[in-house]
Amino acid sequence: MAEIHPTAIVHPQAQLHPTVQVGPYAVIGERVKIGAGTIVSAHVVIEGWTEIGEHNHIFPGAAIGLEPQDLKFDGSVSLVKIGDHNRIREYVTINRATHAGEETRIGNHNLLMAYVHVAHNCTLADNIVIANGVALAGHVEIESRAVIGGVLGVHQFVRIGRLAMLGGMSRIDRDVPPYMLVEGNPCRIRVLNQVGLRRAGLMDREDGAVFRELKQAFKLLYRSNLPLKEALETLETIATQAICGPRTHSGAYVTSTLSRRCTCRLDLFSRLDLFSRLDLFSCWTTSFNHTTIGSGTLSTGC
Repeated sequence: MAEIHPTAIVHPQAQLHPTVQVGPYAVIGERVKIGAGTIVSAHVVIEGWTEIGEHNHIFPGAAIGLEPQDLKFDGSVSLVKIGDHNRIREYVTINRATHAGEETRIGNHNLLMAYVHVAHNCTLADNIVIANGVALAGHVEIESRAVIGGVLGVHQFVRIGRLAMLGGMSRIDRDVPPYMLVEGNPCRIRVLNQVGLRRAGLMDREDGAVFRELKQAFKLLYRSNLPLKEALETLETIATQAICGPRTHSGAYVTSTLSRRCTCRLDLFSRLDLFSRLDLFSCWTTSFNHTTIGSGTLSTGC
């Protein structure tokens, strides 16, 4: 039987694995499911149709699965789904989705620091770090291994690419391309995220050829002052002739973002997926039950 503090309030119908620990004054609702080894600390509130995986640690004061802060919400059954090995720090709020059957979803091995807000219908992949005081508006999508600096806001429907790094106190009101370091108010692309690429083991891959390809493409798109059409045509040639071959990572990603805003020239978030044709980053794609992030099956309106 789960280890439950006598002051905690756990609904009899809640489904807790026998190895779950529940701290003082925590509240767990009727439809909550919590997997093996998860720790629910003091004063945590978990309500609604919420599923939490294994070996998560939810720190004091967090609130998960409560109604979305969305005037369109009509009381429908919507969900929060959280994977395994996440650390959800003090006073984090994670709201469930707005419409019936929709989900707010968090993957595996993520760190959400204190006072992070994850609004309705957000989708977070794996190995993401979000620093203190970050507010994610509704329908935000964050790909694997992104690092989000503290005390910044992300506008609704924004997509943040894998291995991107966002500087603290920035205003993120447009899509952030993968592998880039973005900072400012308004935010601007500064450089390639070399720290993230190094940590991911990509700086030395193929004797450094992979990084040289990325750097060449970055300079072409952001430093060459070429007209957009010409820059993209040149980038297409680079990707086709790349050492790893013209392999497609997520072709639907291109078409799904053609009309979206980006922190740079027009729709370069989608165009930058040409980098992924090198097939270097397939190991970071997530395996959510209903979609892979970037597949274009999620809402992309603004």
